[in-house]
Amino acid sequence: MKEKFEHRLEQAVGAERIFREEPMKLHTTFRIGGPAQYLVAPRTKEEVQEVVRLCREEGMPWYIIGNGSNLLVSDKGYRGVVIQLFKDFADIRTEGTRIFAQAGASLAKIAAEALRNSLTGFEFAAGIPGTLGGACIMNAGAYGGEMKDVLESVTVLDGQGDIRVLPREELDMGYRTSRAAREGYIVLEAVIALEPGDESKIREKLEDLKERRTSKQPLEYPSAGSTFKRPEGYFAGKLIQDAGLRGLRVGDAMVSEKHCGFVINCGSATAADVDRLIRQVQERVRENSGVTLEPEVKRLGEF
Repeated sequence: MKEKFEHRLEQAVGAERIFREEPMKLHTTFRIGGPAQYLVAPRTKEEVQEVVRLCREEGMPWYIIGNGSNLLVSDKGYRGVVIQLFKDFADIRTEGTRIFAQAGASLAKIAAEALRNSLTGFEFAAGIPGTLGGACIMNAGAYGGEMKDVLESVTVLDGQGDIRVLPREELDMGYRTSRAAREGYIVLEAVIALEPGDESKIREKLEDLKERRTSKQPLEYPSAGSTFKRPEGYFAGKLIQDAGLRGLRVGDAMVSEKHCGFVINCGSATAADVDRLIRQVQERVRENSGVTLEPEVKRLGEF
């Protein structure tokens, strides 16, 4: 059974694209996580389609990741197939005012492509530490901009295993959600529609936003970015600070002293450390303010 599955997996993506018992701490921005039974790195949307079809046929659990920027993987790892759409699935090209990019392209590289072509509208995303696929799924946003503002269309693999193109009006994007998220679609690529701009002004805005991020966020430590979603009418970091939790620590997991909205890995934090800290923060914020914080970070594996 195992040998048959592995053989079919090799036929789908090539033996050199399959990694067995791969430490997930090498593939998450938290630098945390036990081994994935299999990690595969497809290069084309047809390979993604084939791997997902194979997993469904064989009853093998599977999970899609990009650069692992919004992910906490269990210390026990993941028994199944992690499909990574990242550096080998990251083509970017520009045609006029449109940027065409695969799901594994980093938002920073897409922003750099926009700058090279004097296109404005994507500056807000330059510092979001993720890939295009995840950004489309969760309608990533920062500094007043969101992905829904710039997406023209998104190509997905749907629940029936078919590749479809969803135009802007069918994406149904809201705060940290989308139709793709709700229906379990896999984002494969997207078309980003921007406006002609002045290169020097675009560069100036990028530098300004970079300075604001560097001064306010704990970028010197591994983390998964903002740990909690913004509760309606509040700011998560402010609620955490007001509950007296700045610097709260479980093992090597800590509420950042620089920005309370971030849980950081101070060196050798485990997933269990982070999980316990998140739950403590939720409990104490609820006690202090009556607000229930919802994690933005996704958990993978057993906790």
